[in-house]
Amino acid sequence: MKEGMQVTSAEAGNHYEVFHTDCPARDIVDHVTSRWGVWVLISLRSNDLRFHELRDTIRGISEKMLAQTLRALVHDGLVWRNVEPTTPPHVTYGLTDFGQNIGEPLTDMLNRITQRLSPTSPEEKGYREVTKVNPADPNT
Repeated sequence: MKEGMQVTSAEAGNHYEVFHTDCPARDIVDHVTSRWGVWVLISLRSNDLRFHELRDTIRGISEKMLAQTLRALVHDGLVWRNVEPTTPPHVTYGLTDFGQNIGEPLTDMLNRITQRLSPTSPEEKGYREVTKVNPADPNT
């Protein structure tokens, strides 16, 4: 079963006051730009992943924060959740069309940032340097 709401564009004549604290668009922007929301959306751009795969992909995220972030993104219609009735249940997450649409500029932004970084030895930084994120390549 897939859960989540697909957010559609505003009807003609309806405008959102995005700078008003009660605007529903602000909640979605807050979830997308949260500490972990960006990384979840970028991680799901190329593949649908199970919870533990996402946790292992996004280094430093706790299970609690991953669960909270996924819950918010599913509620916002950016991520879908599929539960297979097995024991234990297999839960898979992926991006909705809306999530793909939002994730694309995030991936572009990350690529631009990494291109501007000064060359540093990965050993000095303690991470594996990846110069470009390719959504079609699960190894990036």
